[in-house]
Amino acid sequence: MLEQITANPYWFWITLGGLLLAAEMLGASGYLLWSGISAVLVGLLVWLLPQLDWEWQGAVFAVITIAVAYLWWYWLRKRSTASTSGSQVLNQRNRQLIGTRATLTEPMQNGLGRVNIGDSSWRAQANEDLPVGTEVEVVAVEGVTLVIRAIIR
Repeated sequence: MLEQITANPYWFWITLGGLLLAAEMLGASGYLLWSGISAVLVGLLVWLLPQLDWEWQGAVFAVITIAVAYLWWYWLRKRSTASTSGSQVLNQRNRQLIGTRATLTEPMQNGLGRVNIGDSSWRAQANEDLPVGTEVEVVAVEGVTLVIRAIIR
């Protein structure tokens, strides 16, 4: 067995990569993915450069694994910071409504009333009394009250 591995080391690395990739499918959270890809890359490198000693093969595997894992971490970090700006309103439906336009179904009296958005009725506040049928836009949220303004056409 050892003679076969030393005679064809690229098959060892490709097989190791395949086993690591298969183990990744069982749920290793991404670490074995990059180790498996690194092993396959070392297998291809050993196939192209058969004179590469096993010490160098192991060192190349370690360096590629660390480099690719670092690049993956760097990419995830950049991606998560870019996506956190949109997640500030996640699960805060009232904040997601800012900018939404609707038509008043009840008149605003003393600056307070209700507006229907989708299938929900919201308490609304405006600087002025508005009649039924006025098109309004949500400009802010104060607690569970939507601050609206009339859209002038």
